[in-house]
Amino acid sequence: MRSLQAASGFAALLAVLVEGQTPSYQGALLIEPGLSAGKCMTAVSNTDGAAVTLQTCTGADSQKWTFDSGSVKVFGSKCLDVVGGQNVDGTKLQIWTCSTNQDPNQQFFYTGNYRLAWSNHGKCTDLSNGSLNDGNQLQVWTCGGGNPNQVWNTGYPASALPGTSENGQTGTNACGTSSSQSSSCQTAWINDVDDFCLWAPPSVGPIGATEREEVAWCTKTGRGTRTIPDGTLSGVHFVKTPDYVQVTGQGDFTKINVLAGDAGGELDPHGADGNGNPVGGLVFGNSFGQALQYHEWTSFISDTQFCFRACVGPNAAQNCQHIYDTMGCFWNMPANYDSGVFESCDGDDDLPMGVYGTSTWFQGVSPTPSAHPIASSSNCRTVPTVTASPAKKKRDGLVKRYIPNAPTPL
Repeated sequence: MRSLQAASGFAALLAVLVEGQTPSYQGALLIEPGLSAGKCMTAVSNTDGAAVTLQTCTGADSQKWTFDSGSVKVFGSKCLDVVGGQNVDGTKLQIWTCSTNQDPNQQFFYTGNYRLAWSNHGKCTDLSNGSLNDGNQLQVWTCGGGNPNQVWNTGYPASALPGTSENGQTGTNACGTSSSQSSSCQTAWINDVDDFCLWAPPSVGPIGATEREEVAWCTKTGRGTRTIPDGTLSGVHFVKTPDYVQVTGQGDFTKINVLAGDAGGELDPHGADGNGNPVGGLVFGNSFGQALQYHEWTSFISDTQFCFRACVGPNAAQNCQHIYDTMGCFWNMPANYDSGVFESCDGDDDLPMGVYGTSTWFQGVSPTPSAHPIASSSNCRTVPTVTASPAKKKRDGLVKRYIPNAPTPL
């Protein structure tokens, strides 16, 4: 994100992303296909030759992977391994005791476009046949930039968050349950008209100057965040579509430390250097599954207006595009922003930001196109207002499901 008054750093962003070797997130990570945040790369047992398959995410040890010295490790001493070292499309993946001499069959790196590539072989970790079925054994396949079966996101189970998730983080992700107006929590949730968070400064300042250190201000207590003071929100409009959740509205955001008169800016999980704005900011929700991490999200906030969208599925990056950082809320997220109404609706997807037919517009190119029309919505319900209230904690924990032949989830 950059301030709405700042120029775009898109070219710089691209230059940084292509250099990626490990994920920006630290520690033991879930590795999830871009097609579904509810599925995880899983070792079926802690034995040499055990298959690496797709399974429903539980946060078990068999799903916690670390990137270390060019290898991807699980169970501490086992490494992701190409069966037989065969450089052939369709070769399956397994785990094997980690080599002490950098066995080439165990050397992988994480690319700037979210591929898990087999080093020096031109192959990428691939979701066999694009199947999301539990038990599907993963394979290697020739890397293809447009292949959705090769997109792998990294993240954490909501029930076991680290103290910090990225280098340079000023706050924390392990926020506990005690809400405080001095909290440094950088874990946000977005669930409904009366259950969402906004990113805003920890102390009074403009968004453009505080973007790296914003904290979560939420409508629910019990998640260790700051709470949005009663009377801050003058209108809130939540919509769930097939591919994202979104909340928009109006208010007096000087009450959550946005500087009076600030036109604001955009926040997202990538930033100009691959870390998020805020650095280490994580977003979770229950709309598409229990306590799923949203790997693609975008948010704007000024002193009077906000918008926040979190996306899932194969088009998540397109639907939560973050390169139009000077264009503001309504251009990026056409929606109802009216004051005096607090509503929750189902809706259709908006057209992707910046895409007009077969053409893509880039920020700064003249002329600037109009915003897309607001997508249709239905099944709306209203609430009188939105004030701070306790979160339903049973919804926020990761559901633990049995994985055949895997260790018992913690």
